Amino acid sequence: MKILVAVKRVIDYNVKVRVKADQSDVDLANVKMALNPFCEIAVEEAVRLKEQGIAEEVVVVSIGPKAVQEQLRTALALGADRAIQVETEDMPDSLAVAKLLKGVVEKEQPNLVILGKQAIDSDNNQTGQMLGALTGMPQGTFASKVDMADGSVNVTREVDGGLQTVKLSLPAIVTTDLRLNEPRYASLPNIMKAKRKPLDVTSADELGVSISRTVKLLKVESPAERSAGVKVADVAELVDKLKNEAKVL
Repeated sequence: MKILVAVKRVIDYNVKVRVKADQSDVDLANVKMALNPFCEIAVEEAVRLKEQGIAEEVVVVSIGPKAVQEQLRTALALGADRAIQVETEDMPDSLAVAKLLKGVVEKEQPNLVILGKQAIDSDNNQTGQMLGALTGMPQGTFASKVDMADGSVNVTREVDGGLQTVKLSLPAIVTTDLRLNEPRYASLPNIMKAKRKPLDVTSADELGVSISRTVKLLKVESPAERSAGVKVADVAELVDKLKNEAKVL
């Protein structure tokens, strides 16, 4: 069984995001980048399936410029066997990413594709669903538990009313939620071994995919600063402020 895991390079979640002066985009100059947290969970789940003897190979793929190789090496250090970079000048939008991943899926023929449910930068939560639509593969989104069976996978997913379990025939697509697992830390020996693991580079042209953007970024703004809170003497004053100042009552 082969598992394909898609990962994304994002700003480290500990870093305070800055907006460019012209509001054209987020400022990435001299900013620490990291593996998207949801993608770490996806890699961890794939590696655990390999450790259980269910999967034979874990392949990670990322899309973007040469810099994404840093995050691919991180995924290799966490236990993936080999990596694929789909080289692009900029980060494509969700639909273009899904089309590129479809090209990789057709080439690699994995039994299971695992993605983070969303990236913490664009926060779109679209790519997994779009990939499912393009490939025709069944999908289980927002997975909090994954159980493999003969020729199928049972995915417990978080929905508004609680939990829902779906049974998917393989090959299938799973997107991970926060409660699926807790990713491990890469040990120094594994970080050194990751440098020798294979990392192949391909392009959109080689995959036969057009990545023209369908979404245009108009402007990026920092969130409005929140005003300082106030202390009230009693419940009556609180109710008065909520009613007359905040006007929420």
